Amino acid sequence: MLKIHSMCLPGCVLFAAVLFLSSCAATSVEVWRTSTAPAGPTQIREQETAIPTSTLPSMITSVATETPPSTIIPTTPDALTTVPQVSPEPFLFPLSEPGPYQVGMRAYEYEDMERDAHHIGIAVWYPALELEDSADSRPIPDAEPDASGAPYPLLISSSKVGGIFAAHLASHGFVVAGIRGQDSADSWGMWLIDYPLDILFVLEQIASTPLEGLEGVINADQAGVLGYSFDGYNSLALSGARVDPKFYLARCTEAQAMDPAPALWWIYYICGMVGEWEEFVAHAGEAITGSDDGLWQPMTDERIRAVMSMAPEGAWLFGERGLAAVNRPTLIIGATKDTINIYDLEAVYIFEHLGTPDRRMISFVGEGHMMIYDADQVARMKHFATAYFGYYLQGRKDWAEYFSEEFVDQQDDLALGVYVEK
Repeated sequence: MLKIHSMCLPGCVLFAAVLFLSSCAATSVEVWRTSTAPAGPTQIREQETAIPTSTLPSMITSVATETPPSTIIPTTPDALTTVPQVSPEPFLFPLSEPGPYQVGMRAYEYEDMERDAHHIGIAVWYPALELEDSADSRPIPDAEPDASGAPYPLLISSSKVGGIFAAHLASHGFVVAGIRGQDSADSWGMWLIDYPLDILFVLEQIASTPLEGLEGVINADQAGVLGYSFDGYNSLALSGARVDPKFYLARCTEAQAMDPAPALWWIYYICGMVGEWEEFVAHAGEAITGSDDGLWQPMTDERIRAVMSMAPEGAWLFGERGLAAVNRPTLIIGATKDTINIYDLEAVYIFEHLGTPDRRMISFVGEGHMMIYDADQVARMKHFATAYFGYYLQGRKDWAEYFSEEFVDQQDDLALGVYVEK
């Protein structure tokens, strides 16, 4: 049963081309690619089609004439197979190296009967017993779990993000559940509610009924959420943040008058649902929207102990008051040259207004939104994710040094907190 908590434990995305989920039968790993996905902002420009204006509020109807900058996106299903498991700088980022466990992978299916039998499929990566005839380090389908260190903390993301980070994290003693079907969209919409609720549902199911074949392996009371870009919004939503409808609607109204004003395509992506706001409110439902202080109820669960939000979005939906409600450890990864989930408008604003005293941001200096395709940067993010969740969920207090100010300051192209260009 889904729970919306009003009190919690104290303490992205618009890719320049549509990022389409592709499921691989052998490993169930999903990657980003363009192909048959609905037209996104980049496709809109290539096709020279205007964005329909019928659903836009009057102040942003001119968005249809502007499009985002072009970005090169890998187009093959195995485009991410070149991302190494081992960092090119192993001594500088030691936790980017695979951990001691072999990794297994299983798939499970659910139906959320409280949401009209809404179907949710998940891929699960977990520490597994090594097979003698295992030819490589790829996850082994349906492998026998390694119970030597069980129960392992649970991390939840989309399966898209899981395809990049989950096997690495499982090798370090986590179980990672990736929710299938969560993907980027052409604009904000109902998925802002649906995706966090999917995560909460999966957490509740795993906590209440052990996964078949993984009984005793998962500690769902020690849970974390991580995500990149659109999935960075998901993790932020699970941090205790609360929607501030007044702030969001006001921000969209004044967007074009800002100095400097965001690109019109970006305003459309964030504010396109203003014309359907009442439908959005109805879709969220009274359990979420009902409040005495003007803020919606947080979509979270007390078992979620820490979150990591990379290249995130969501600042305008939560605003200063909504972000002040965040009440658990939160790590933000920002790319200083991100022009899609704009660094200043998203990562910086989010970080500066987080209510939790246990907040951190690591800025990747000179990197853009597509650093997720850069093997060096992915290795660094794996290192920080392992250290961060290891510290908060596994009790690895010695790993605090791996995301400390002293550690980050060793790198000229990283900055702890907000980066100010010199």
